[in-house]
Formats: sequence, C-alpha cells, structure tokens
Amino acid sequence: MNLDRLLQHGGQAAAIPPVDQWQPPFCGDMPLVIKADGSWWHEGTPFARPRLVRLLASLMRRDPEGVCLVTPAERVRIEVEDRPLTIVTAERDGDDWRLVTGQGDELILNAEHPLTMSRTPGGDDAPEVPVRFGLEARLHRNVYYQLVDAAESRRRDDGRVDIGIVSGGVWHVLGTLKADEAGIAP
Repeated sequence: MNLDRLLQHGGQAAAIPPVDQWQPPFCGDMPLVIKADGSWWHEGTPFARPRLVRLLASLMRRDPEGVCLVTPAERVRIEVEDRPLTIVTAERDGDDWRLVTGQGDELILNAEHPLTMSRTPGGDDAPEVPVRFGLEARLHRNVYYQLVDAAESRRRDDGRVDIGIVSGGVWHVLGTLKADEAGIAP
C-alpha cells in the first residue's frame, strides 16, 4: 500500500468509503502501529501528517485477521495496541451527547453506539464506544471527565451505585461504586 499515492488520489476524504462492501485479497501486514495513546507510527516513526492519518482511518475496518486498511484492490493488517480510534470531543446535543473521534467520525451516544467498559492493555477498566465497521473508540481522559462531571448516580439493588449519563434514551454507565465509596448511606 503506497501511502503517497493514496494521498495524491484520495485527497481529503470527506466521507467514509464503503470499505465494508469491498472484498479484496489479504496482502499481509503493514508496519503501521496505532499506539494505546492514539498516536500513529509507521516503521517506528510517528506520523507528522494529520491528513494522512485521517485518510488511513477512513479505510479501516475490523476483519477476522484484525484491524485492516482496505482498498478495492488490497487489504493489509495493521497493529493496534488498544483501540483504533479515540473520542476527543463530547458535546451536548439537546438530550444527547455527540462524540467526535480524532479522525472526524461523529456519532450520538445511543443504543447503536453504547458506552461500555473494557480492559486496557495496562489492565485498567476504561470506556469505549463502537464507531463503524467493527472499530471501537476509547474515550480520551478529558472527555471521560467531562461526562463524569455531567453524570448522575443510580443505586442498584445490590447496594452498588452506577455513575452514568442518559443519551439517545439509553443509560450509559461510566463506572460503578460501592455504596460506601459513593458516600451514600445504605
């Protein structure tokens, strides 16, 4: 996959191409790594061209082989240390939360894009959201704190307390505390 040729022909990808409909042959691995912090590296060097990152992100999907970059002619696997995308912005949109990835994907936190907790490579629980084509986005720490600041608490039958938000008519849990940790009397 020739990166410079993609940039010349791809321009500024305004829309996500239909990579879910393309079925090219698997061509092996590309020396591209998306680090756990969301940075992109090619052959040990960080990407210095945001336009190229945005273009490549528009070509990603999750396949049985892993996260792949897909064109109509070829499909290559890349290494992803945690999640391939990162939510960098969250804004209120009426009763909903609109989330935006660092590569420009926009979505509403709802039943189709629910917030769930999963383990990071470091063993911590952290929130993620499905975005497209089997790809997930990890919430940037600032976005997580912004949502926690707007959160409410709900007591469970077992005495624990969920901290979360409602968006898209769905309750999204940001974390769970024991009743004594939440400062709520049993």
